[in-house]
Amino acid sequence: MIKMVSLFSGVGGIDLGFEQTGKFETILANEIDDKASLTYQSNFNNKLIVEDIRNLKKKDFPKYNVLLSGFPCTSFSIAGYRKGFEDENTGDLFFETLRIIVATKPRVVFLENVKNLVGHDNGKTFRIIYEALKSNGYNIKYQVLNAKEYGNVPQNRERIYIVGFRNKKDYRKFEFPKPIELTKKIGNFISFNKKVDKKYYYTEEKYNFYNILEENMNSMDTIYQWRRKYVRENKSNVSPTLTANMGTGGHNVPLIKTKHGIRKLTPRECFNLQGYPDNFKFPNIADSHLYKQAGNSVVVPVIQRIADKIYEAIK
Repeated sequence: MIKMVSLFSGVGGIDLGFEQTGKFETILANEIDDKASLTYQSNFNNKLIVEDIRNLKKKDFPKYNVLLSGFPCTSFSIAGYRKGFEDENTGDLFFETLRIIVATKPRVVFLENVKNLVGHDNGKTFRIIYEALKSNGYNIKYQVLNAKEYGNVPQNRERIYIVGFRNKKDYRKFEFPKPIELTKKIGNFISFNKKVDKKYYYTEEKYNFYNILEENMNSMDTIYQWRRKYVRENKSNVSPTLTANMGTGGHNVPLIKTKHGIRKLTPRECFNLQGYPDNFKFPNIADSHLYKQAGNSVVVPVIQRIADKIYEAIK
């Protein structure tokens, strides 16, 4: 098994995608969020350091081959207002990843972030990241992949994936996966016919805009969103990008019409749309945390396909 270290692990989506290949195993992970850590520990047995990455030292890391880092993307996302490196809370966290890369020199580096990282600050932010990795001995390939085109998951979710190799031979052999046909439908991931807990349903008593929902939500096989003043239908039969704030009752909440009424997606359905397996366990925490975790996570089948390609390059 090829040994990995996982930074900004979240609930472990990147780890899971790599481990599903049967070729990689995480031996150490790091996550600062206590609720995400609970979900991670419910599904993985490796050591997890629940700590600010800024406090980690070289001695904390065992020998390993592949570094995974889904460093926080809020600074570079549309939802995070694109502050980038200027964000005082998260702007320096790529450099913390870099600090650990330089100290431990893994054979392969795998980074994931939002698509907007590429164009942020007229491309300057991405250029800094690219040059920082290159100047520290890594040969870089990167690509923006959409889950609906590369993961056979009906979600419109574009992310940039950056893969760095210390070895030029590995670098030359690596290619990103090719697009695949989207054969799975929203109905494969969402229970339109099943009655769920009443807390997920919208009613006239609970929401003053319920009548607008009822007037505009006519189809039982698509996902809608309440956009503060109007209802948006996603007509392409794929889910919109799931976001970290979708559980807060704001304008990003994905809604469906079912025979039991209008409701929001359950946390389980959100994880389904990220390609997580049915046996992925949830700890006993509030739904709001689970929605945030799903929205912050990755589409697991896309990660698995990239991990397969990395293995082919370094085996």
